[in-house]
Amino acid sequence: MFGFLKNHLFAIGVDIGDDSLKLAQLVNNGKGVSLVAGMSGNRPEDIKPATAAWQKWAIETVQELTANGNFRGREVIAAIPASDVFIDHIKMPKTGDGKPEDIIFSKIRQRLPFEPVKENTMIKFVATEDDNVLVMATERKVIDRHLAIYEQADLKIKSINVWPVALASCYATFFGRRKSDLTAVVMLIDIDPNCTNVVISRHRNLLFARSISIGTKHLADENMVTRLILELTSCRRQFSLVLPNAKIERLIFLSGRAVNRDLCASIAKQLEMPAQIGDCLTAVEIDGSQHFDGGAEHNGAHPGTPIDRRNCNINWATAFGLSLS
Repeated sequence: MFGFLKNHLFAIGVDIGDDSLKLAQLVNNGKGVSLVAGMSGNRPEDIKPATAAWQKWAIETVQELTANGNFRGREVIAAIPASDVFIDHIKMPKTGDGKPEDIIFSKIRQRLPFEPVKENTMIKFVATEDDNVLVMATERKVIDRHLAIYEQADLKIKSINVWPVALASCYATFFGRRKSDLTAVVMLIDIDPNCTNVVISRHRNLLFARSISIGTKHLADENMVTRLILELTSCRRQFSLVLPNAKIERLIFLSGRAVNRDLCASIAKQLEMPAQIGDCLTAVEIDGSQHFDGGAEHNGAHPGTPIDRRNCNINWATAFGLSLS
């Protein structure tokens, strides 16, 4: 009867990377956010990332998971993998008569890790604070490759988002609910198998982002743990140079059960900062009428297995954040 009582169904969030892909869809039922469906699949070892075979695998896996995973609708919000996104922090240039994108491109072109041609570069920029800008760029061919995946999987792209926005959305929705959280500056640490993604935000407002090429696959080695801590310390130092008046109040680890809690505690201790585990899978409500693939590799396993929160070792933060974006 009343419009505000109706469910708001979010799009399917697709977190697709070189080694795995995860799909999640959330709904706001007026009382809170619930999980509609979630499925995942791992790349076969004999398929190399970013190849034609990888793209074919991604198309077929997305088709299979959306067909069998109780998802509603065909609309998706996706993100380019962190490894394909260049991030920089600059002062907001005075545009004059020029377009902001053109001026920003001229400032970052010499630092781009790919051929710095404007026509082949897609740029997204977000104003942060104190006239600073967070710039994210990727090659157009990477965007086209991902668009082709969803087109051939018969899905409708609502938008191509970026992982820092997804992580900030995940944090704000599930762990930034107190009044004090609206102004608190936090460092979000999201440890994936091949990388650690770092976001510093004031609630949903991005202030800093960086992807570090050290992930859970490397962290059995104590030397790599030390390197990761040094890289995180470097992130704090860079942030203090960009925004010297903003103080990080705490760390939030968004990887859930995908990362050992002792490791998170060790990192927090070395950084000498208060910290918490932000497990979005525990924070979200689950619709009992739906089913969820709790984390096993999808190799023909029955997709109707109810979620087992205790044994799920998949990091859902980006997929959840994309659905919420």
